[in-house]
Amino acid sequence: MTNERRTWPRPRRFDRNLVVIGAGSAGLVSAYLAAALRAGVTLIESDRMGGDCLNTGCVPSKAIIRSARLAVESRRAASLGLSGPPLAVDFAMVMDRVQTMIQTVAPHDSEARYKALGVDVRRGRARIVTPWCVEVDGSPITTRSIVIAAGADPVVPDLPGLSETVYLTSETVWRLRTLPRRLMVLGGGPIGCELAQAFSQLGSQVTLVQRAPRLLMREDDEVSAFVADRMAADGVRVLTDTKAVAIQTTGGSRVLQTEHGGTAGAEPFDEILVAAGRRARTAGYGLEELGIGLTPARTVEINAWLQTSYPNIVACGDVAGPYQFTHAAAHQAQSAVLTGLFSPFYRSRPDYTAMPAVTFTDPEVARVGLNEREAEARGIAFECVRYDLHELDRAIVDGATEGFLKVLTVPGKDRILGATVVGAHAGETLAEFTLAMRHGIGMKGLLSTVHAYPTYAEANRYAAGAWRRAHTSPAALGLLARFHAWRRGS
Repeated sequence: MTNERRTWPRPRRFDRNLVVIGAGSAGLVSAYLAAALRAGVTLIESDRMGGDCLNTGCVPSKAIIRSARLAVESRRAASLGLSGPPLAVDFAMVMDRVQTMIQTVAPHDSEARYKALGVDVRRGRARIVTPWCVEVDGSPITTRSIVIAAGADPVVPDLPGLSETVYLTSETVWRLRTLPRRLMVLGGGPIGCELAQAFSQLGSQVTLVQRAPRLLMREDDEVSAFVADRMAADGVRVLTDTKAVAIQTTGGSRVLQTEHGGTAGAEPFDEILVAAGRRARTAGYGLEELGIGLTPARTVEINAWLQTSYPNIVACGDVAGPYQFTHAAAHQAQSAVLTGLFSPFYRSRPDYTAMPAVTFTDPEVARVGLNEREAEARGIAFECVRYDLHELDRAIVDGATEGFLKVLTVPGKDRILGATVVGAHAGETLAEFTLAMRHGIGMKGLLSTVHAYPTYAEANRYAAGAWRRAHTSPAALGLLARFHAWRRGS
């Protein structure tokens, strides 16, 4: 990346130390930290405070997933004779609860809170006009540094007939107040899987179409198969290796034309949810005019310290990649602010060696570091130890024995390369592996740590015990047997 700052006039004085564009996860953390460091910071947001995570992503999706699982638990209790008839799902009430949860969390991300923290919050459209100046609806603010935290938008595929019909995305699905009788979901990534299963559990007839040969393509084959089986058990029709060809609308009916193995198919639906991924927001706020480049993945081009071709302009969160996680955005934001405020005296580089990811299907899929597929693709040698949850006391008591742990280690050593957890509370269970990888704690350290009983986290210690048994020398065990025999006088 080249530095073209010399072509722009540099102000002698600046209104702010930092201007942050976007009040989503990355932008909020950036503004919070800059204010905590007593810098003059302006936060600009053209839409709703909290960004996608609060308003259309993490919070509403987890709220509807919780409601869906309560519906499943009600049916299970009734089938076991533990209650009366299962509760009827009032979908309008479910969606009202989703909005209530958003409103309950919203004060954490509110304009009032950030103003109280010392942040100058501006509502309007931002535009970078020089490396030292950002306009908000035409009003200029000069600044030493700029943080781009513009987020991402849902990808809408170029599917014939889609633009002529009403379709849903992860941003607009929350407007529904009537449960779709037949819901079509395009995409088998985390968003598609989570929402397809939740709507099916709430009573929709859901069909999920995935062009790839399996769901959750970043996970190991057995993880994808496990999730597909569980979704099918919840009533989702999973059509993998299936191409969406076109949408045909006739009168009041809509049909998705598909192709699988050269055979054409037709799938009628009432509502269609497009869950084909998300794309960074890079247009409309000055990147093109300044010549700030984009990567092949269409994210803002940055170096290891999150700096663009202008070192005082940094980017973080979805707009920067490579991850699209709220926690990754917050992690990057810390480095972005430190680099933006203190460069060239100090720069901070984000550490991605232990970046956790959780897919909130039922049960959950959680991973940190490498899995077997990635390790093999990169030619990294590994050993794998596995522990099945049907052996875990807490899982047995809770009736949640479906799932497993897999831990990859360096051959002959206890250093953890990655861990995958599939099962109830997998996201929480994974946290210990994330901590261990971040701070260099190996399987021996996990084994020697006291874990409360009965908990799901005990599975981590049992996995470490399995690793220990696999690495115990037979010769050493033979010597121990002879020692104990000698102590007995044999």
